[in-house]
Amino acid sequence: MVDPATAPLSEVILRLLVAFGLGALLGLERERAESGGSFAGSRTFPLFALYGALVAGFYPAGFALSVAALVVPLSVAYVAKVWFEHDIGLTTLVAALLVVLLGALTMHSENGVVVAVVVGGATTVLLSAKDPIHEFVDRVDETERRATAKFVLVVLVVLPALPDRSLDALYGLNPRFVWLMVVFVTGLGFVAYVLGQVLGAERGIALTGLVGGFVSSTATTVSMAEKTTQNETLYHVCAFAVVTASIVMFPRALIEVAVVNPALLPSVAVPLGVMTVVGVIAAGVLYWRTASESDVEPDDLKNPFRLRPALAFGVIFAVVLLVSESANELFGSTGLYATAFLSGLADVDAMTLTLSTLAAEGAVSTEVATTGIVIAAIANTAVKAALAWVLGTRELGTLVAVVLGVVAASGLLLVVV
Repeated sequence: MVDPATAPLSEVILRLLVAFGLGALLGLERERAESGGSFAGSRTFPLFALYGALVAGFYPAGFALSVAALVVPLSVAYVAKVWFEHDIGLTTLVAALLVVLLGALTMHSENGVVVAVVVGGATTVLLSAKDPIHEFVDRVDETERRATAKFVLVVLVVLPALPDRSLDALYGLNPRFVWLMVVFVTGLGFVAYVLGQVLGAERGIALTGLVGGFVSSTATTVSMAEKTTQNETLYHVCAFAVVTASIVMFPRALIEVAVVNPALLPSVAVPLGVMTVVGVIAAGVLYWRTASESDVEPDDLKNPFRLRPALAFGVIFAVVLLVSESANELFGSTGLYATAFLSGLADVDAMTLTLSTLAAEGAVSTEVATTGIVIAAIANTAVKAALAWVLGTRELGTLVAVVLGVVAASGLLLVVV
C-alpha cells in the first residue's frame, strides 16, 4: 500500500489523476447511456473514484466503513430512479461501486494501478457494447445456451476435482493438465465465435476467414468449397476465406506454445511466422482480386462450447501425448515426426500442445519440438488444400492448392535448412 505521507508528492498526484481519469471514462459512458445519465454521470463518477483513492490512501483502516457509508446514498438514488423512471437496472449502481474500488486500487501499488486501468478499460468496453451483447444473446437459440451452460458447468465442476498429478492408471498422464488444455483450446474458439455472432451477418470475407480459423478452419474450408459448387464465380472470395482460415492456424499455435512452454516460442515463431507472413501476402493478393463479399451463414459456425467435441479433443490430445512419448522413446525423432504428420492431418492443436509439453519436460529437444509442430501444421494445411480440391470447383482447388503449397513450402524449407 502506498503511504501518501512518505511517498513523493508527484507519485501521489499521478495516482489520483489515474483514478480521476478512470472515473471520468466510465462516467462519460454512463452519461451517454439513457438509463445511467440521470443516476450518475460524467461528474459523479470521477468523484466516486477520487473518494475511493483518497480514503484508501489516507484512511485505509476506515475504507470498509467508508464504502458502506456510500452505499446508503447510492441506494436512495437507485430507489428514486426506480420510482420516477421505472428503471430497475442495476448496471449503473454496480459500476459506481466498482469505480470506488478502482480508485482505491490506484493507491494500493504499481500492480494495483495496472489492474485498475485494465479493469476500467474492460468495464468501459462492456458497458458500451450493451446493444451488440443483447443482440448476440437474442440470436443465440436455446440449444446453444444449453450447450454453453453444460460446458461451463462441467469445467467448473470437473476441473477442480481432477487430480493434478501423473497417474499410473492413465499411463502417466496428468488428467487436470489434459482437461485444462481442452478448456484453453475451446476458449479460443469461443472468443472467435462470439466475435462473429456479435458482428452479425454483415461481417466481410476477412472476418469469415479469421473467425473460421479459430473456430474450425476445416469447417470453413468445407463451407467455402460448397459455396463454389453453388456459384462458380465466387471461387476467388472463397479461396481468400480458406487461405485466411488456414493461416490463422499458425498464430493460434504460437499462442498455445506461449501458454504451455514460453521458452519454445522463439524457436517456433520463426518458421510459423514466415508461413504466416507468406500466407498474409498471398491472402492480400486474393483480396485485391476479389470484387465482392461473401458471408458465412449463422449455421456454418457452431458454438465450440459443446461437451462431446470437447471430450473428443481431450481424448485425441491424451492419445497423441502418449503416442508421441512412446514414438520418441522407441524410434527417436523420426518416429515423433511421423506421429506429428499423422496427428496434423486431423488436428494441429493436440500436437502443438503435446510437443510444447514434452519440450518443457526435457523429453525432446527444442529443435525436434519445433520441427514436429511445423510438420503437423504442414500436414493440416495439405488437408485444407485437398478438401478444397475434392469438395469445391476445379478453380477453387487449384488456387487454394497453389497458395497453401507455397505457404507449406516456406515452412518446410526453414526446418530442413
